[in-house]
Amino acid sequence: MTGTFDLYPLRFQFAATRLRQWSPNALRGAVGAALKRLDPGAYERYFAPRNTHGGGPSGFADPPRPFVLRPGGALQLGVNVFDEKAVPLFARVMAELGEIQSSSGAERVVVPLAPVERTICRVRVHFVTPTELKGVERPDFGALLSRIRDRVSTLRALYGPGPLAMDFRAFGERASQVYMTRSDLDYVESSRVSKNTGQRHPLSGFTGIAEYEGELAEFVPFLETAHWTGVGRQTVWGKGELSVEEI
Repeated sequence: MTGTFDLYPLRFQFAATRLRQWSPNALRGAVGAALKRLDPGAYERYFAPRNTHGGGPSGFADPPRPFVLRPGGALQLGVNVFDEKAVPLFARVMAELGEIQSSSGAERVVVPLAPVERTICRVRVHFVTPTELKGVERPDFGALLSRIRDRVSTLRALYGPGPLAMDFRAFGERASQVYMTRSDLDYVESSRVSKNTGQRHPLSGFTGIAEYEGELAEFVPFLETAHWTGVGRQTVWGKGELSVEEI
């Protein structure tokens, strides 16, 4: 496996903003409204994409959005953008949310996807924000890496140089041979209420750490990529953020 995953991690420090807190519901409404005001066509493509042709990417009812939000501390907000053409637009969207004091991150970050050139036998994965893998109660390595693989490949296909050129099944089979050796996870209950429909949508998931053991050299780059993209459901609003360390 060769290639890279490219992104633009924009970071903003606000002097003032209309939002009292960076809650998923408030961010969803504010970002969507700002994008619709600035460019209705971009809103349809980036904020509310729809699969109108059938036979979409495995595991995705609709195309994934080309960004994820990364709320920080007080008056700090980040957005990881996966489509180079959308970078100026999202900078304008952030300016619609409030008075920006400073910003950074307009330069591209390139994450290599080739296996690392050293032996890695054990890693610890930190699930930083609530993570929800559909149909999975705990993050067994095979399931986790299959979700990451599919998300990375789909984002590349839609917004980058193209889908991953690899044997997906063989990758998943090798990942399933890596074993979880420690699990220290907590389940977080949360939800949001849609202003349009009044329906309550879950934002729950697990946080904490899991440790894995096996032949990990080809999988660490995907875990490092998932730090930027997130994994699982509702990643665009900040869920599914993780980090990885060798142990």
